[in-house]
Amino acid sequence: MMDTETARTIFARDRYAALTGIEIVESGKGYCKARMTIEDKHLNAANVVQGGAIFTLADLAFAVASNSRGQLALAINVSISFLNSKSTGTLYAEATEVAKPNRLGAYDVAVTDEQGDIVARFNGMVYRKKRGVND
Repeated sequence: MMDTETARTIFARDRYAALTGIEIVESGKGYCKARMTIEDKHLNAANVVQGGAIFTLADLAFAVASNSRGQLALAINVSISFLNSKSTGTLYAEATEVAKPNRLGAYDVAVTDEQGDIVARFNGMVYRKKRGVND
């Protein structure tokens, strides 16, 4: 199982997520909570957080949760619904495993603001490879 410090070490290699300033808050078996403090670089032309930034936050939490058992898991399908816009503050993505994982794993991710108000819903499915995360 991947604890929070191990997840931070492994996913420091996710160079794109690192560019956005996303941090892993907590990780456990089939679970991850990540955060992103909204900065000017995250805003689109309408001065709200760009959808790609929200997607990247949710995607990192999804990746950590789905790889948390140590077996390499890669996304095969994802969808996101944007339900609210934000321009300031901090966003959180909380990823949870939907069912006991096999070769395919399903995950739900809720993206919220500091007050717990929903900003986006993300659902993803992974395929688990026969190798470990660090192989």
